[in-house]
Amino acid sequence: MSLQPWMHADDLAPGDVGSLRRDWAGIELHEIGEASGELFDTTFGALWSEFGSVGEMETADVLRQRMLWNPSRPIGGCAIRYRLLLVTDGEGFAAAEDHTAILPDSGPGVVVHQSHILVASRWRRTGLAGWLRALPLATARGVLFACGRAGDSPITLVAEMEHPDPAKPATLGRLAAYEKAGYKKIAPSRLEYFQPDFRAPCAIDTGGGPRPIPLALVIRRVGHENETFVSGREVRRVVSSLYKMYEASFRERDLAFVQKVLAGCPADDERIPLIPPTAQ
Repeated sequence: MSLQPWMHADDLAPGDVGSLRRDWAGIELHEIGEASGELFDTTFGALWSEFGSVGEMETADVLRQRMLWNPSRPIGGCAIRYRLLLVTDGEGFAAAEDHTAILPDSGPGVVVHQSHILVASRWRRTGLAGWLRALPLATARGVLFACGRAGDSPITLVAEMEHPDPAKPATLGRLAAYEKAGYKKIAPSRLEYFQPDFRAPCAIDTGGGPRPIPLALVIRRVGHENETFVSGREVRRVVSSLYKMYEASFRERDLAFVQKVLAGCPADDERIPLIPPTAQ
């Protein structure tokens, strides 16, 4: 077994430990910056081809803006860091992933938004996706360190995902992969969550206004993966953190739905079921 320096075995989700069985020599991780030129074009282009056409990805301008975020300069009361990552092998593109770590001024820990994961067909079912799911933990710890917070503060990884639909096998496959890794879904019956409309402002204005997308939140509470309930307080913290991130990128009028979602969050002392991602 040969691991790359960025592969930390303890960061793998419980169901991703099989990623340790492979020899990972020959692959390389690249951090994409605003000025990365061809690497940005390659990484964004691959993700956009997969997710952009179905409204599941922000525009290149939004991502370039996020690359300028610095946790030492809080935004909306939160320290935020965005990362866009590319994995290559001898044949070129192997995988891409992006995520954002959000640390509120008040609160016990970091919420990490796991935006997109894309793995080239030759690398699927090899365990590479497990390492991509683990990468955000290093980002979260880096933000905690930069802000002088305890390194063992709670970390919650969050993916916004479509509700199960038998007519969408790709969606079911993604949900099953996260379920196998050990992620759980905040029961949609207790949380009606919406993702912002990712279209460019001009498209929103000429298309009749914003159209938020109903999604579910699939989470990994690091160190608490076996628990089957989460408090309403923690649910609100997760939702609030995601919307703080979006508020830094989108127009206020396109986020008018946010207050309604927050008002519908469970009470702090409620116990909210965590269910398998493939469950309705």
